[in-house]
Amino acid sequence: MDESDARNIRNICILAHVDHGKTTLADHLIASSGDGELLKPRLAGKVRYMDYLDEEQRRAITMKSSSISLRYKDYSLNLIDSPGHMDFCSEVSTAARLSDGALVLVDAVEGVHIQTHAVLRQAWIEKLTPCLVLNKIDRLICELRLSPMEAYTRLIRIVHEVNGIVSAYKSEKYLSDVDSILASPSGEITDESLELLEDDEEVTFQPQKGNVVFVCALDGWGFGVSEFANFYASKLGAKADTLQKSLWGPRYYIPKTKMIVGKKSLSAGSKTKPMFVQFVLDPLWQVYEAALDPGGDRAVLEKVIKSFNLIIPQRELQNKDPKNLLQSVMSRWLPLSDAVLSMAVKHLPDPISAQAYRIPRLVPERKVIGGNEVDSSVLAEAELVRRSIEACDSSRDSPCVVFVSKMFAIPMKMIPQGGDHRERMNGLNDDDSKSESDECFLAFARIFSGVLRAGQRVFVISALYDPLKGESSQKYIQEAELHSIYLMMGQGLKPVNEVKAGNVVAIRGLGPYISKSATLSSTRNCWPLASMEFQVSPTLRVAIEPSDPSDMSALMKGLRLLNRADPFVEITVSARGEHVLAAAGEVHLERCIKDLTDRFARVNIEVSSPLVSYRETIEGDGSNLLESLRSLSLNASDYVEKRTPNGRCVIRVHVMKLPHSLTKLLDESTDLLGDIIGGKGSHSIKILESQSPSLEENVDPVEALKNQLVEAGVSSSSETENDREKCKAEWAKLLKRIWALGPREKGPNILFAPDGKRICEDGSILVRGSPHVSQRLGFTEDSTETPPDSALYSEALTLESSIVSGFQLATASGPLCDEPMWGLAFTIESHLAEDSETEKQPENFGIFTGQVMTAVKDACRAAVLQTNPRIVEAMYFCELNTAPEYLGPMYAVLSRRRARVLKEEMQEGSSLFTVHAYVPVSESFGFAEELRKGTSGGASALMVLSHWEMLEEDPFFVPKTEEEIEEFGDGASVLPNTARKLINAVRRRKGLHVEEKVVQHATKQRTLARKV
Repeated sequence: MDESDARNIRNICILAHVDHGKTTLADHLIASSGDGELLKPRLAGKVRYMDYLDEEQRRAITMKSSSISLRYKDYSLNLIDSPGHMDFCSEVSTAARLSDGALVLVDAVEGVHIQTHAVLRQAWIEKLTPCLVLNKIDRLICELRLSPMEAYTRLIRIVHEVNGIVSAYKSEKYLSDVDSILASPSGEITDESLELLEDDEEVTFQPQKGNVVFVCALDGWGFGVSEFANFYASKLGAKADTLQKSLWGPRYYIPKTKMIVGKKSLSAGSKTKPMFVQFVLDPLWQVYEAALDPGGDRAVLEKVIKSFNLIIPQRELQNKDPKNLLQSVMSRWLPLSDAVLSMAVKHLPDPISAQAYRIPRLVPERKVIGGNEVDSSVLAEAELVRRSIEACDSSRDSPCVVFVSKMFAIPMKMIPQGGDHRERMNGLNDDDSKSESDECFLAFARIFSGVLRAGQRVFVISALYDPLKGESSQKYIQEAELHSIYLMMGQGLKPVNEVKAGNVVAIRGLGPYISKSATLSSTRNCWPLASMEFQVSPTLRVAIEPSDPSDMSALMKGLRLLNRADPFVEITVSARGEHVLAAAGEVHLERCIKDLTDRFARVNIEVSSPLVSYRETIEGDGSNLLESLRSLSLNASDYVEKRTPNGRCVIRVHVMKLPHSLTKLLDESTDLLGDIIGGKGSHSIKILESQSPSLEENVDPVEALKNQLVEAGVSSSSETENDREKCKAEWAKLLKRIWALGPREKGPNILFAPDGKRICEDGSILVRGSPHVSQRLGFTEDSTETPPDSALYSEALTLESSIVSGFQLATASGPLCDEPMWGLAFTIESHLAEDSETEKQPENFGIFTGQVMTAVKDACRAAVLQTNPRIVEAMYFCELNTAPEYLGPMYAVLSRRRARVLKEEMQEGSSLFTVHAYVPVSESFGFAEELRKGTSGGASALMVLSHWEMLEEDPFFVPKTEEEIEEFGDGASVLPNTARKLINAVRRRKGLHVEEKVVQHATKQRTLARKV
């Protein structure tokens, strides 16, 4: 394959909300390729060819991304079908990484939904070129019974809304899908706004440009504006290009003058329809009415057949079912595959063009800072590899670079057996065969540079590999031999001996080497490709164990295979020794358990109730930052003091609440903070472009984070302008004293170094600490203070790590229920006294550093308990759709689940209501099932993890005032509130002490007389 062949490749993924028609569209595209060898056209849309798993067919939803190679004219297309359910959004990430373009489907009736926002954001992050497909146009005619003008208004609204989402991501206005949904405009679109929109070059989707098509995937027809422009060009005596620009937007055709005019040129009271309605929608409506209405005029159908020279078998024309007749006419008049594939070939990029502008996302540029010991030849070769990826170099002497986005398991019987490949597979080592048993693991991969051959030896590089670190980075690289390479054909595999850059393939032989994703390279000196970004994190955790304890080894093996086969599942061992499986949601969890039981472990499994994560914080919203900063001075009385058992060290701890915006920033930047704080070695690598796309090229993420930390600290302040400036100055001083973050050194809690005199009046020494994090972030310079040469000073320096360790322990397990702390700032002042002569004897209280660590941990926990602790719970953003008659039962279910309704609105052009609400994660289990039962299947819900929210209730509430005693009783009979119930449930699960009555409802025992 030379460069001209690479120019004829298209790597496309289909992205959409659940049930918007992705797999049905893929069916028709497959049926049109190869003269129906893979799938007969009459079965397209019914078979769901890409959903070959039993569970997918049973549930009628796609659960994994799968690829198929198609031919269209001279082009080779790798089509990847992806799931639309929120639980399987990780599969969307794997599909997007391997693609260059995306077909974004939107249901013309349901419009834009929550997952539509998510997939558009994923396409933006991965720098994919999108095209818009408006599906289910037939439902506007048959179900909603809209007129052509009403349908046109609806379509133009959907296109405008999708453009609004993309432009919001481009301007980085919204960083989360939930924010963009809540901020989406619901106002009317006026003709004036359309005039402004129509010629805007920045608008992504414009039907007149050809990157929007209107389809009915179930019936197999579709069209772009260009199809009708070519048809009407000769009839109207106009150029096709001119007509194409006029067939969308407020353009009107005047038959008398044969002129195309805008809205302003129309006479007052004119009933002229827009050209899209007049020339496109009206004929479609006439064909549908002629076919489906009992008294329809069949002459309209005959006119269409004759005008376009359609060849339809007589058997289909005489079909008694009008739906089948309509499908026969429409699929031949406006073939779906031609409309979609011609758009894909024309408007989606080839691998050479795409990799040139995707390279900052795939391999971010790196600059070496202060690296005198760096091998320049290694750096030069790594840069050569990067340039090869950028150019999509497919020559044989260029370095071979492949990205594996996921591993997937298929039964051994699906592997092609024959010829060369059978011999090669017989040569598999015994370990590989044993580990895979009846399942074979294949790598889902894209070749970005060079040529990949079966039997080739490559280096498997993990995301943490750094070619400049030499020996210290060797644990992140392995050498492997590729046994077989296949082109994926949906349910089947086609063996090939070699494949060049730009193609999507399946690779066998990497099972023992790759867990989730990896980079393959023919050279050691190659940067790993950037990790994929997932929209959500696995939040649903359950503990699993075999029903029969003797099956534990089989379960362990099954968990290893499941961890390799699913790109998103997380498997850990808890502190209690339980095997914890984390999934994205209930549907994802059910599939994981079924795979474990039926495929990987093949044993009966006991699954615990869901383990919900919480966070612990203190009362307040952190908005009055100036007051908090003033009180942070340890001269104030509200501090907690602890003393080590030997009495030598006094610990004083003060705690304050951080602003919500700052807490959220720290939580979202944990990976970047980990890289910045944990950077070690003689040289450091500075990534010039952050992982998420930005308006500016080569943005320094460290500098950006530094600016965000300064702004976030004062952005939510509610003071006056004068106080705001003071607050900003105080906050800037405090940012120079960041000693550590916690838990795990990169969490949303801050430890500030004390700002006091080194030597106190009583002769004790203050352990000052060092602003380590502030130095890493660039808030302060490295200043090495030379302390006096004394044993006490040296001992004080050694205690610094103990104080930080105590802080990490405290923030990792708070006082309420041993859950991590959230959004707190601590100042810890440790005073170390001289060791008296009488006490210089063997330590009776254990190692002194351990005493300090324990004292710091206890003091931090006590400080939190003293300042009104609160529990923080995770919240789902929930989007519900229901008919008006089921609103009552739906709200009843929401109220039982402690949900907070945000907004409720009726979908335009339909009788359905859309409701947005926040639902606590702890209340979400079984929510979908209860909703279906409560509304008799009339309501549906989709949930995505949104944010952490503090529960305002005091878990230690005791009635004190007269009003409270009157409402709740004297305290003895007060029932535990919601916060206390959640805390007790977690403490009970962890085996911690729970204060509760053993006997809830006691009655006096009496002896009953026994009458014989």
